[in-house]
Amino acid sequence: MDLLALSPFDPSEKRLVIIADWLPPDFGAVGQYMLLRAQALADRGHDVTLIGLSTTAGSTRHEVRGKGTLTEIRLRARPVPRGSLIGRMIWTAATNLRLLMAVFGKLRTADGILFTGSPPLLIHFLGPLKPLWLGRLIYRITDFHPECLIAARSRPSPILTGLLALTNFWRRRVDGFEALGEDQVRRLAAAGVSPDRITLVRDGSPVSFAAGGRSMALPDDLSGSCVLLYAGNYGIAHEVETVARGYELHHRQGSGRVRLWLSATGAGADELAERFETRGLPFHRSPPVPLEELAALLRTPAAHLVTLKDAFVGFVLPSKIYACVDSGKPVLFVGSAESDVDLIARASAEGYWRVPCGDVAGFAAALERLADQSLRNEGLLGAANAVIT
Repeated sequence: MDLLALSPFDPSEKRLVIIADWLPPDFGAVGQYMLLRAQALADRGHDVTLIGLSTTAGSTRHEVRGKGTLTEIRLRARPVPRGSLIGRMIWTAATNLRLLMAVFGKLRTADGILFTGSPPLLIHFLGPLKPLWLGRLIYRITDFHPECLIAARSRPSPILTGLLALTNFWRRRVDGFEALGEDQVRRLAAAGVSPDRITLVRDGSPVSFAAGGRSMALPDDLSGSCVLLYAGNYGIAHEVETVARGYELHHRQGSGRVRLWLSATGAGADELAERFETRGLPFHRSPPVPLEELAALLRTPAAHLVTLKDAFVGFVLPSKIYACVDSGKPVLFVGSAESDVDLIARASAEGYWRVPCGDVAGFAAALERLADQSLRNEGLLGAANAVIT
């Protein structure tokens, strides 16, 4: 991952502010990437202020890095309330206001401001105040909001529809966008953002896989099995039903040789774990590992599982796909060929299968093929790629 190549700022834009959500050691892909980004920009000679959230304690840390400086500000915050839409909206508004006020003076004098889609809807705070900012306002879109909330609902919401219209109004007034994938570029263009203000800047892997690197020991209850790993956040955007039913079919009517390892948090992980426990299906669940242990974890399984619901294509791009591919292990993707997950995995993975959402039998068949090739190649899939339809 060439972090310097990702910079939207030239050397004359000395003072930069980056806003994210959960910063390490808290788990959060956006925060992990933004910390790496801030460090690289500081090394290049910028004076960078990175602000985000922490579940433990607030802190401020200043260091000289390379030719520049990095100030890390962490605001203590409670976790996002998942049970109530109103509760989430109140949390989001309050958190965005806290982030804004904590660095308001630095925002006024910054030569450049980079913010992300996490926390959601920060554009509604930065956009109206844009005349106060001296520097360019760059939006790294990450997840689309409120589109993700809309996609998660079974019925239309007039409130969310109105919020989307207002969000697109402010989007059209941002100086520039960074999109994670071609699918996101298409979504932004459809929302009325001029293509000449959109730059495709992929994340890449946040960890390196140097030759000879170690892997983890498998948990005892996975020993001797063909292990399929899901690592990271398994939230509302990620396909659950196809995985749950296909995995049960594999164990009830198939060979049952594949064991799923959930090193994951999120509503999807909770639902899968509950369904598997209720049905007596074997699996292993553990918390996500710290960033420094991620490479070792991703080297461990026979293959990686990535999922995305069709309704979220172009609104969410699971950043884990880059590290999964770079680990050298095969990828099983449950989702649409319209997603950049398919584009990235198909071009780079050592072995690759895609199963459309809803294809339960296809997912069970993919597990059988994974187990067959894993056994034949001592845990590694062959290079042949397949799409199961």
